[in-house]
Amino acid sequence: MRWIAIFTDTPDMLAIRAERGELHLAYLRAHTDEILIAGGCREGPDQPFVGGLWVMEVPSRERAVELVEHDPYWVPAHRSVRLLTWGKGQPELVVTL
Repeated sequence: MRWIAIFTDTPDMLAIRAERGELHLAYLRAHTDEILIAGGCREGPDQPFVGGLWVMEVPSRERAVELVEHDPYWVPAHRSVRLLTWGKGQPELVVTL
């Protein structure tokens, strides 16, 4: 089942990103079989990060929650998440980002 995680950060999350960036990237690399796409979101190209987005292929919502909560960036005081199931609108297309 595909899930997306839409993260929203407080401004204080920028310091946590700076401190834990390498740990976060290592975590994503360790879970490439489940976290298919991940990246930060900004309001414009030169703006600070305000959140992030993951596309996950996991068996359950519970597993999606586990992945989110074990990420070094997960600091509930500074980051919230919305988990939604997601279906690709054009399943016949192969997309490489």
